[in-house]
Amino acid sequence: MLQDTDALPQLIGDYKPVDRWQAHMNTLFYRFRGDQVRNFYQTFASADYRLAHALAADYFERAVKRDKKSGVRPQASDEKGSDLPPTPHPSPLTIMELGPGNGNLAACFLSHLKALDTNGAVYPRIRYVLVDREQVALDAALAHPDLASHQDRVETHRGAVDQLVGLADGSVDRIICNELWNDLPTKLLSRQTNGMEEEFLRPNLSKGLHAKISDWAAFVRAFDAMDTEALKGFPPFLDDLVWEREYRTVDWKDVPYRKTITDFFKGVDQQVLVPVNLGAYVTLKEAKRLLAPGAIGFSSFDAGTADMDVLSDPEKPCYGQFGGQQSFMVNFALAEAVAKQLEFGLMTIESQREFVGRSLGTNVVTLMDLIATHPSAGMKMTPWEQDRLMLKTLRALNETYRSPYARHLDFPVPIEVPAEEREALQALVHSLTPTGIPDTVAYLTEEELSVASKDLEDIGYDPQSFMVALTAPPSPVDYLHCFVQPR
Repeated sequence: MLQDTDALPQLIGDYKPVDRWQAHMNTLFYRFRGDQVRNFYQTFASADYRLAHALAADYFERAVKRDKKSGVRPQASDEKGSDLPPTPHPSPLTIMELGPGNGNLAACFLSHLKALDTNGAVYPRIRYVLVDREQVALDAALAHPDLASHQDRVETHRGAVDQLVGLADGSVDRIICNELWNDLPTKLLSRQTNGMEEEFLRPNLSKGLHAKISDWAAFVRAFDAMDTEALKGFPPFLDDLVWEREYRTVDWKDVPYRKTITDFFKGVDQQVLVPVNLGAYVTLKEAKRLLAPGAIGFSSFDAGTADMDVLSDPEKPCYGQFGGQQSFMVNFALAEAVAKQLEFGLMTIESQREFVGRSLGTNVVTLMDLIATHPSAGMKMTPWEQDRLMLKTLRALNETYRSPYARHLDFPVPIEVPAEEREALQALVHSLTPTGIPDTVAYLTEEELSVASKDLEDIGYDPQSFMVALTAPPSPVDYLHCFVQPR
């Protein structure tokens, strides 16, 4: 977010706490660009399958273990009674995904669970519920082609995570949210000598766009009311906002968990802004209500940290903007403290990479981390040169990587690519097989890198460097997995 006092021609809103403007802007973002999310950012579940497969394997193992402990006997597929209606089931195992994105995580989870469940002990009892506050998002997720074969057990529920009305207490077995917490209301607080302060923002419009709007008052009214239809009559504005910021004393009547938060900040240096992810705490409270006795539990995957030294670093990246959406780093350490106050259950925090690797029984690294080991990665490259390196890397791995899903990797060649390079890059795109790496945000195994090491060497990689990356510790701010098993 910018603060350029020379580019503030006209206010379009008052100072409000960061979390209130975040909720406002993210609502507008999803209404205008909900079908273009992957143009601005991608998640590890947008197209890749390995996170979903790890979740499915973990769920299957835990569910089978629980059945054995309770004396439930799995029923073979050819036994009498195996044709019981799958959904709704007399006693379904309800899995709930909060913020299902494009539906890929649900599709890969269900497909892998079904493949693992050769005796029909778990999958036939599954009821998978996609939850989102926007109907357009639910429709898009439900339209994922790989969900078609699971349509008899997939449902949708429209509602915000703090207003999941109509869902009974103790009715859910598993709750999953992937890169949702960073999108939920978050305050930025700091400890001062005389108490706590929080960041306030107010929005302005850039000079260039302001000059193009003839009815300024109508635009401001529509923006304030989040009137999507009225705003469609004006030029696109999400990329032209300029923000002012100031700091005020925290009004605790708007902030729950005061004692937990103030106690937590005693371990953080003064005058350092720290994210307080209020929306995340709402999901924890709702998860505690919804999960059944003996439920498998709750998982959140997101970018953040649980390290107090990192949280005390004034240079840490607290938030960013992606096409107008405001996204915040997750403070997992404070989330753990809130879960403890809620008496939700034991929270464990691990790197997402460790969770996926443990499921596969090997070390894994992300494609982006692999590219970061290339000698040219530290040099200044144009965007198209970065794309060229990415495509060459994908091509080198293409010979050995085999995805269980046949999908076309959407990689448009940018128009700014020089004409003499364009044809070569387009040929690289066309050479990629449907069962190759499904996305530029994906996990690779140690074995896949080892087999492809010669081809990777040919384009400049040092095998020793990327093998070291496989066992490197998590970054200060990294993708983490938070798991809570209810008491």
